[in-house]
Amino acid sequence: MILPYDNTAELFGRYELELTEKQYQNFDLYAQLLVEWNEKINLTAITDPEGITVKHFLDSTLLFKYAEIADESGYIDVGTGAGFPGIPMKIYKNSLNCTLLDSLNKRINFLKEVSDKLGLPMNCIHSRAEEGGRKPELRGKFDVAVARAVAALPVLCEYCMPYVKVGGRFIAMKGPNEDYKEAYTAYKTLGGEIGEVMDYELPDGDKRRIIIINKVKETPAKYPRNSAQIGKKAL
Repeated sequence: MILPYDNTAELFGRYELELTEKQYQNFDLYAQLLVEWNEKINLTAITDPEGITVKHFLDSTLLFKYAEIADESGYIDVGTGAGFPGIPMKIYKNSLNCTLLDSLNKRINFLKEVSDKLGLPMNCIHSRAEEGGRKPELRGKFDVAVARAVAALPVLCEYCMPYVKVGGRFIAMKGPNEDYKEAYTAYKTLGGEIGEVMDYELPDGDKRRIIIINKVKETPAKYPRNSAQIGKKAL
């Protein structure tokens, strides 16, 4: 369901990422499940082998080229949807402790099946992002929070940064025009400082931007606010 191994390995190799046959097999099985489930619930508009390989799997795995994530780190993918970037991260670096959070239970059922079929332990949590960020078992518990979402960065910061422990990082995967400066008030209020901002291009020419925000102090207890408040006025 994805490009052949040699083609996929060559694409990964362009970015100095080595791809083993086992990783490839897991990616291929994940793609099969994605396409099967997509006929029952809306998971992705991208279902062709090249699109899945490049726009979902390679793009997600490129986090390891542009952001250093230590072995055995715990990360949470907030609003993971069909599992991007969280599942490709786990496939590529199995030593990481993966938590996937999404508000739709049907998607959680899909994510659990992927975890079972791949034999890769992933904690799949059904919760709205702003509600999960207030739960003691999740708040401030992760080395890394990641999100590949269309929401503006100030909004993503409020949804994601409460999950990150002091000394950890929030990594946002965004489009090329995302201006991190517009999120200054948000990440400062929530206990963050801007880290690195890196631009890159996928093999098909699509441009991307990774924005890393370092967590330097605890997020104040009143955040995250409820979704109505966040939607009405971002930080």
